[in-house]
Amino acid sequence: MAMFSTRPRRSVLYMPASNLRALDKARSLDCDGIVFDLEDAVAVEAKNSARDQLLGTLTQGGYGQRERIVRVNDLDSEWCKADVEAVVGCDIHAILFPKINSAAELRAAIDLVDTSGGQHLAVWAMLETPAAILNAESIAAESARLEVLVMGTADLAAELRVQETPERTGLQTALQLCVLAARAHGREILDGVFIEFKNLAAFSAVCKQGRQLGFDGKTLIHPTQIEQANSTFGASETDIVQAHALISAWNAAQQKGEGVAVYEGRLIENLHVRQAQRLLACYAETEP
Repeated sequence: MAMFSTRPRRSVLYMPASNLRALDKARSLDCDGIVFDLEDAVAVEAKNSARDQLLGTLTQGGYGQRERIVRVNDLDSEWCKADVEAVVGCDIHAILFPKINSAAELRAAIDLVDTSGGQHLAVWAMLETPAAILNAESIAAESARLEVLVMGTADLAAELRVQETPERTGLQTALQLCVLAARAHGREILDGVFIEFKNLAAFSAVCKQGRQLGFDGKTLIHPTQIEQANSTFGASETDIVQAHALISAWNAAQQKGEGVAVYEGRLIENLHVRQAQRLLACYAETEP
Protein backbone atom coordinates (compact mmCIF):
# COMPACT_ATOMS: atom_id res chain seq x y z
CA MET A 1 0.00 0.00 0.00
CA ALA A 2 1.22 3.50 -0.86
CA MET A 3 2.07 5.89 1.93
CA PHE A 4 -0.22 8.83 2.43
CA SER A 5 1.22 12.07 1.13
CA THR A 6 2.10 14.90 3.47
CA ARG A 7 1.81 17.53 0.72
CA PRO A 8 -1.10 19.90 1.44
CA ARG A 9 -3.80 19.80 -1.22
CA ARG A 10 -6.44 21.96 0.41
CA SER A 11 -7.04 24.02 -2.71
CA VAL A 12 -6.28 22.84 -6.24
CA LEU A 13 -7.30 25.38 -8.87
CA TYR A 14 -8.11 24.65 -12.50
CA MET A 15 -6.59 27.20 -14.87
CA PRO A 16 -7.40 27.13 -18.61
CA ALA A 17 -4.22 26.80 -20.64
CA SER A 18 -5.77 29.01 -23.31
CA ASN A 19 -6.03 32.00 -20.94
CA LEU A 20 -2.61 33.64 -20.63
CA ARG A 21 -3.85 36.22 -18.12
CA ALA A 22 -5.13 33.45 -15.83
CA LEU A 23 -1.86 31.53 -16.15
CA ASP A 24 0.07 34.64 -15.12
CA LYS A 25 -2.26 35.35 -12.20
CA ALA A 26 -1.84 31.82 -10.86
CA ARG A 27 1.74 32.65 -9.88
CA SER A 28 0.48 34.88 -7.06
CA LEU A 29 -2.50 32.90 -5.78
CA ASP A 30 -2.55 31.22 -2.37
CA CYS A 31 -3.59 27.81 -3.65
CA ASP A 32 -1.74 24.58 -2.92
CA GLY A 33 -1.92 23.31 -6.47
CA ILE A 34 -2.69 24.38 -10.03
CA VAL A 35 -4.22 22.16 -12.70
CA PHE A 36 -3.24 23.62 -16.05
CA ASP A 37 -6.23 22.53 -18.09
CA LEU A 38 -6.00 21.40 -21.71
CA GLU A 39 -9.34 19.61 -21.61
CA ASP A 40 -12.79 21.01 -20.75
CA ALA A 41 -11.69 24.62 -20.36
CA VAL A 42 -10.21 24.79 -23.87
CA ALA A 43 -12.30 25.03 -27.04
CA VAL A 44 -11.67 22.45 -29.76
CA GLU A 45 -10.23 25.00 -32.16
CA ALA A 46 -7.79 26.22 -29.48
CA LYS A 47 -6.40 22.85 -28.33
CA ASN A 48 -3.08 23.05 -30.16
CA SER A 49 -2.44 26.73 -29.49
CA ALA A 50 -3.31 26.29 -25.81
CA ARG A 51 -0.77 23.48 -25.55
CA ASP A 52 1.93 25.64 -27.11
CA GLN A 53 1.08 28.55 -24.81
CA LEU A 54 1.22 26.30 -21.75
CA LEU A 55 4.66 25.02 -22.70
CA GLY A 56 5.94 28.57 -22.87
CA THR A 57 4.35 29.49 -19.58
CA LEU A 58 5.77 26.48 -17.74
CA THR A 59 9.21 27.22 -19.18
CA GLN A 60 9.03 30.72 -17.66
CA GLY A 61 8.23 29.19 -14.25
CA GLY A 62 7.51 31.38 -11.26
CA TYR A 63 4.94 29.12 -9.59
CA GLY A 64 6.93 28.61 -6.40
CA GLN A 65 6.15 25.54 -4.33
CA ARG A 66 2.63 25.16 -5.71
CA GLU A 67 1.99 21.67 -7.01
CA ARG A 68 1.77 21.76 -10.79
CA ILE A 69 -0.48 19.34 -12.65
CA VAL A 70 -1.52 19.26 -16.30
CA ARG A 71 -4.92 17.90 -17.22
CA VAL A 72 -4.58 16.42 -20.69
CA ASN A 73 -7.42 15.48 -23.00
CA ASP A 74 -8.97 12.06 -22.52
CA LEU A 75 -7.34 8.92 -23.83
CA ASP A 76 -9.74 8.49 -26.74
CA SER A 77 -9.27 12.03 -28.03
CA GLU A 78 -7.09 13.07 -30.94
CA TRP A 79 -5.04 15.38 -28.68
CA CYS A 80 -4.14 13.16 -25.70
CA LYS A 81 -0.94 11.62 -27.04
CA ALA A 82 0.42 14.98 -28.21
CA ASP A 83 -0.53 16.56 -24.88
CA VAL A 84 1.38 13.96 -22.90
CA GLU A 85 4.43 14.00 -25.15
CA ALA A 86 4.56 17.80 -24.90
CA VAL A 87 4.34 18.19 -21.14
CA VAL A 88 6.40 15.27 -19.77
CA GLY A 89 9.56 17.36 -20.01
CA CYS A 90 8.08 20.39 -18.30
CA ASP A 91 8.54 21.42 -14.67
CA ILE A 92 5.39 19.69 -13.39
CA HIS A 93 4.59 17.12 -10.73
CA ALA A 94 1.80 15.09 -12.30
CA ILE A 95 -0.46 14.50 -15.26
CA LEU A 96 -4.22 14.33 -14.67
CA PHE A 97 -6.22 12.07 -16.97
CA PRO A 98 -9.95 12.75 -17.27
CA LYS A 99 -12.65 10.12 -17.73
CA ILE A 100 -10.76 7.13 -16.37
CA ASN A 101 -13.40 4.40 -16.26
CA SER A 102 -11.42 1.28 -15.40
CA ALA A 103 -8.12 -0.06 -14.16
CA ALA A 104 -7.25 -0.98 -17.75
CA GLU A 105 -7.69 2.64 -18.84
CA LEU A 106 -5.50 3.83 -15.97
CA ARG A 107 -2.82 1.34 -17.01
CA ALA A 108 -3.03 2.64 -20.59
CA ALA A 109 -2.62 6.20 -19.29
CA ILE A 110 0.44 5.27 -17.22
CA ASP A 111 1.96 3.38 -20.16
CA LEU A 112 1.48 6.45 -22.36
CA VAL A 113 3.23 8.66 -19.82
CA ASP A 114 6.11 6.20 -19.48
CA THR A 115 6.66 5.62 -23.20
CA SER A 116 6.67 9.42 -23.62
CA GLY A 117 9.52 9.76 -21.14
CA GLY A 118 7.52 10.69 -18.05
CA GLN A 119 8.48 7.85 -15.72
CA HIS A 120 9.33 10.45 -13.06
CA LEU A 121 5.81 11.90 -13.01
CA ALA A 122 2.87 10.92 -10.83
CA VAL A 123 -0.45 10.17 -12.47
CA TRP A 124 -3.79 11.50 -11.26
CA ALA A 125 -7.14 10.09 -12.39
CA MET A 126 -10.57 11.69 -12.61
CA LEU A 127 -13.61 9.67 -11.57
CA GLU A 128 -16.59 11.23 -13.31
CA THR A 129 -18.78 8.49 -14.76
CA PRO A 130 -20.97 5.73 -13.28
CA ALA A 131 -18.49 3.14 -14.58
CA ALA A 132 -15.62 4.92 -12.82
CA ILE A 133 -17.49 4.90 -9.52
CA LEU A 134 -18.30 1.20 -9.79
CA ASN A 135 -14.64 0.50 -10.64
CA ALA A 136 -13.12 2.94 -8.14
CA GLU A 137 -11.57 0.23 -5.98
CA SER A 138 -9.81 -1.53 -8.86
CA ILE A 139 -8.65 1.82 -10.27
CA ALA A 140 -7.20 2.85 -6.91
CA ALA A 141 -5.48 -0.53 -6.58
CA GLU A 142 -3.95 -0.62 -10.07
CA SER A 143 -0.60 1.12 -9.59
CA ALA A 144 1.56 2.95 -7.08
CA ARG A 145 2.05 5.57 -9.81
CA LEU A 146 -1.51 6.70 -9.12
CA GLU A 147 -1.15 9.40 -6.51
CA VAL A 148 -4.47 11.25 -6.44
CA LEU A 149 -8.07 10.55 -7.36
CA VAL A 150 -10.12 13.58 -8.41
CA MET A 151 -13.90 13.66 -8.37
CA GLY A 152 -15.58 15.00 -11.49
CA THR A 153 -18.87 15.77 -9.82
CA ALA A 154 -20.39 17.96 -12.54
CA ASP A 155 -20.07 15.30 -15.24
CA LEU A 156 -21.09 12.58 -12.79
CA ALA A 157 -24.24 14.42 -11.75
CA ALA A 158 -25.20 14.86 -15.40
CA GLU A 159 -24.70 11.18 -16.19
CA LEU A 160 -26.61 10.10 -13.08
CA ARG A 161 -29.38 12.60 -13.91
CA VAL A 162 -29.40 13.96 -10.38
CA GLN A 163 -29.89 17.55 -9.35
CA GLU A 164 -26.80 19.53 -8.43
CA THR A 165 -27.57 20.92 -4.99
CA PRO A 166 -25.33 22.03 -2.10
CA GLU A 167 -26.51 18.94 -0.20
CA ARG A 168 -25.39 16.68 -3.09
CA THR A 169 -27.91 14.04 -2.03
CA GLY A 170 -27.73 12.18 -5.32
CA LEU A 171 -23.93 11.97 -5.20
CA GLN A 172 -23.48 10.76 -1.62
CA THR A 173 -23.03 7.09 -2.42
CA ALA A 174 -20.54 7.81 -5.21
CA LEU A 175 -18.51 10.22 -3.09
CA GLN A 176 -18.24 7.81 -0.18
CA LEU A 177 -17.34 4.84 -2.39
CA CYS A 178 -14.48 6.81 -3.90
CA VAL A 179 -13.17 7.94 -0.50
CA LEU A 180 -13.25 4.32 0.65
CA ALA A 181 -11.31 3.22 -2.45
CA ALA A 182 -8.72 5.95 -1.96
CA ARG A 183 -8.16 5.15 1.70
CA ALA A 184 -8.02 1.38 1.12
CA HIS A 185 -5.06 1.86 -1.22
CA GLY A 186 -3.26 4.86 0.26
CA ARG A 187 -4.29 7.43 -2.36
CA GLU A 188 -5.18 11.06 -1.83
CA ILE A 189 -8.59 12.18 -3.04
CA LEU A 190 -9.91 15.61 -3.99
CA ASP A 191 -13.53 16.71 -4.00
CA GLY A 192 -15.10 18.04 -7.21
CA VAL A 193 -15.68 21.64 -8.21
CA PHE A 194 -18.55 23.89 -7.16
CA ILE A 195 -19.62 25.88 -10.20
CA GLU A 196 -21.58 28.67 -8.46
CA PHE A 197 -18.36 30.52 -7.65
CA LYS A 198 -20.16 33.69 -6.52
CA ASN A 199 -22.24 31.79 -3.94
CA LEU A 200 -19.61 31.60 -1.21
CA ALA A 201 -22.07 30.60 1.51
CA ALA A 202 -23.13 27.50 -0.42
CA PHE A 203 -19.49 26.82 -1.31
CA SER A 204 -18.57 26.91 2.37
CA ALA A 205 -21.26 24.32 3.13
CA VAL A 206 -20.02 22.03 0.35
CA CYS A 207 -16.43 22.34 1.60
CA LYS A 208 -17.48 21.37 5.12
CA GLN A 209 -19.40 18.41 3.76
CA GLY A 210 -16.37 17.31 1.74
CA ARG A 211 -14.13 17.53 4.79
CA GLN A 212 -16.62 15.49 6.81
CA LEU A 213 -16.69 12.84 4.08
CA GLY A 214 -12.90 12.49 4.26
CA PHE A 215 -11.63 14.38 1.21
CA ASP A 216 -8.13 15.84 1.37
CA GLY A 217 -9.03 19.04 -0.43
CA LYS A 218 -11.18 20.72 -3.03
CA THR A 219 -10.75 21.35 -6.74
CA LEU A 220 -11.68 24.92 -7.62
CA ILE A 221 -12.75 26.93 -10.66
CA HIS A 222 -12.19 30.47 -9.36
CA PRO A 223 -9.65 32.24 -7.13
CA THR A 224 -12.42 33.54 -4.84
CA GLN A 225 -12.85 29.96 -3.60
CA ILE A 226 -9.26 29.50 -2.41
CA GLU A 227 -9.52 31.09 1.03
CA GLN A 228 -12.52 29.02 2.08
CA ALA A 229 -11.00 25.77 0.81
CA ASN A 230 -7.74 26.47 2.64
CA SER A 231 -9.60 27.23 5.83
CA THR A 232 -11.91 24.20 5.72
CA PHE A 233 -9.43 21.55 4.60
CA GLY A 234 -6.41 22.95 6.42
CA ALA A 235 -5.52 23.36 10.08
CA SER A 236 -5.91 26.37 12.32
CA GLU A 237 -3.26 27.63 14.72
CA THR A 238 -5.27 26.01 17.49
CA ASP A 239 -5.24 22.67 15.64
CA ILE A 240 -1.46 22.87 15.31
CA VAL A 241 -0.94 23.72 18.98
CA GLN A 242 -3.21 20.85 20.01
CA ALA A 243 -1.39 18.42 17.71
CA HIS A 244 1.93 19.30 19.33
CA ALA A 245 0.40 18.93 22.80
CA LEU A 246 -1.16 15.57 21.95
CA ILE A 247 2.17 14.22 20.71
CA SER A 248 3.90 15.52 23.84
CA ALA A 249 1.33 13.77 26.03
CA TRP A 250 1.89 10.55 24.12
CA ASN A 251 5.66 10.78 24.39
CA ALA A 252 5.41 11.39 28.13
CA ALA A 253 3.21 8.32 28.54
CA GLN A 254 5.64 6.24 26.49
CA GLN A 255 8.53 7.27 28.70
CA LYS A 256 6.53 5.95 31.66
CA GLY A 257 5.95 2.66 29.87
CA GLU A 258 2.24 3.30 29.34
CA GLY A 259 0.49 2.07 26.19
CA VAL A 260 -2.06 4.87 26.11
CA ALA A 261 -2.07 8.52 27.09
CA VAL A 262 -4.71 10.95 28.26
CA TYR A 263 -5.05 14.31 26.55
CA GLU A 264 -7.85 16.73 27.42
CA GLY A 265 -9.89 13.92 28.94
CA ARG A 266 -9.52 11.59 25.94
CA LEU A 267 -7.61 8.36 25.64
CA ILE A 268 -4.86 8.72 23.02
CA GLU A 269 -3.47 5.81 21.03
CA ASN A 270 -1.03 5.34 18.16
CA LEU A 271 -3.64 6.21 15.53
CA HIS A 272 -4.26 9.63 17.10
CA VAL A 273 -0.53 10.32 17.15
CA ARG A 274 -0.20 9.42 13.48
CA GLN A 275 -3.06 11.78 12.64
CA ALA A 276 -1.41 14.59 14.59
CA GLN A 277 1.96 13.96 12.95
CA ARG A 278 0.41 14.08 9.48
CA LEU A 279 -1.42 17.29 10.31
CA LEU A 280 1.84 18.94 11.36
CA ALA A 281 3.69 17.63 8.30
CA CYS A 282 1.01 19.04 6.00
CA TYR A 283 0.01 22.29 7.63
CA ALA A 284 2.54 23.55 10.14
CA GLU A 285 4.08 25.50 7.23
CA THR A 286 1.94 25.82 4.11
CA GLU A 287 3.37 28.72 2.16
CA PRO A 288 2.96 28.24 -1.65
